[in-house]
Amino acid sequence: MKITLAEKSRINEVDFDNLAFGTSFTDHMLVCHYENGKWQEPEIRPYGELNASYALHALHYGQSAFEGMKAYRNQQGEVALFRPEQNWARLNRSAERLLMPAVPEEVFLGGLKKLIDIDAAWVPQDEVKSLYIRPFLFASSEFIAARPSERYTFAVICSPVGPYYAGAVKVKIEDKFTRATGGGIGFTKAAGNYGGAFYPTAKAIEEGYNQVIWTDHANHERIEESGTMNIMFRIGDTMVTPPLTDRILAGITRESILTLLREWGHNVEERPITVTEVVEAAKTGNLHEAFGMGTAAVVSPIQQIGYQGTRYEIPNPNDGMAAKIREGLNDIRLGRVEDKHGWMVSVK
Repeated sequence: MKITLAEKSRINEVDFDNLAFGTSFTDHMLVCHYENGKWQEPEIRPYGELNASYALHALHYGQSAFEGMKAYRNQQGEVALFRPEQNWARLNRSAERLLMPAVPEEVFLGGLKKLIDIDAAWVPQDEVKSLYIRPFLFASSEFIAARPSERYTFAVICSPVGPYYAGAVKVKIEDKFTRATGGGIGFTKAAGNYGGAFYPTAKAIEEGYNQVIWTDHANHERIEESGTMNIMFRIGDTMVTPPLTDRILAGITRESILTLLREWGHNVEERPITVTEVVEAAKTGNLHEAFGMGTAAVVSPIQQIGYQGTRYEIPNPNDGMAAKIREGLNDIRLGRVEDKHGWMVSVK
């Protein structure tokens, strides 16, 4: 691996007490190119600009996918990644569906560990702050014929971040627009999945919400995701989340939370959830909590759910399941309890 270090760190230019999500970037990045049918030597180099023409294939045909992950500094001062092998596997599932080459393990995991080790000073030691990591893969040929690219680029950039949402969020159940359809690419982290969500989300924001709850493409009768997160409800004494389909992203935070809940002895169901069920539970007071689950937001309590002009207030108890889950994940990530699953991977 080729390594070129920055002449001077920019870390002193960043206000770590006021971190806007994803706007400040570390000193270095990882870059590796795929050309002539094989991956080239990966390189760690100073963070910089993309050098490409306006014919860049990814801009025209959307062959682009990414991951979101985090590095944490534990109580002992050590820096570790949370389940990075899962992100590597998921990026390659996205790559396969978008007809892009799989990124080798030694490039993704080996290069990532080295990159974070070099920029370890950027990882905060904090309860709610971390280093957000953005691996991404895109078509980097420069032609505008409607066919797959011949050249691809894998890169990783990093950003110190605080909480994604400030407090609980308000969401609108979407009954017109669709995030994903069966047989499509909803299960991937394709860039287009997120670009297509901006318009309906903006319409919801105009109505005073933060995000939308996506429903099925056929009849808008079943709950699928919440914005860019998986979603979970506490209905009665049961934790309920939609089952994975080819329209729903297999969230790593989601799977981790389900594992913890089952270990703690809670009733957990992965099953279809209808809009009618959620609205009725909210009306009767049987909907005790709702929250989104994802890398950026981790656990994001939902304070209000809107549907067809009516808003339903959702409890957000300080000692509720969302708070318990958040603390449980933090205990593992910050080294306060034994990591019996081996989820934390040291960058050393």
